[in-house]
Amino acid sequence: MSSVRCPFCAADDDRVVDSRLAEDGVAIRRRRECAACNQRYTTFERIEEAPLFVVKRSGDREPFNRAKILLGVRAACKNRPVDEEVMESLVVAVDESMRLLNRDVTSEEIGMATLEGLIDVDDVAYVRFASVYKGFEDTEDFAREIGMLVKTTAPKLRG
Repeated sequence: MSSVRCPFCAADDDRVVDSRLAEDGVAIRRRRECAACNQRYTTFERIEEAPLFVVKRSGDREPFNRAKILLGVRAACKNRPVDEEVMESLVVAVDESMRLLNRDVTSEEIGMATLEGLIDVDDVAYVRFASVYKGFEDTEDFAREIGMLVKTTAPKLRG
């Protein structure tokens, strides 16, 4: 007996007609047929991820929100030649790296992971994000960060 109710007649007796992987293997798509009304419908099964929490500098805990990281990355990349797909894949990588820690993460860890991703995407976006994340107060802070950036990145070829 299935715990799924038919969307047509609300009966809870059905049979699975077809099952296959969906969403690149993240979900299972099941085609079902209601035993009461013979209507067919589709259900999806997905693994429910354990919630990830962020411990803020204030000590507050809040649910991890990938959209917040994307907003910060978009702001840093504004008017820069960075594709939306690149920004989104960076955020996915940060999300995955935080989940691999298998514990609550700090906002500092998220910020550093984002900075590490941005350094490979765009130098200007990196410095913009660093200026907000690290709370730059004057031009010396910018100069110090750019100095460290220049030391850690290979020179660009001009052609």
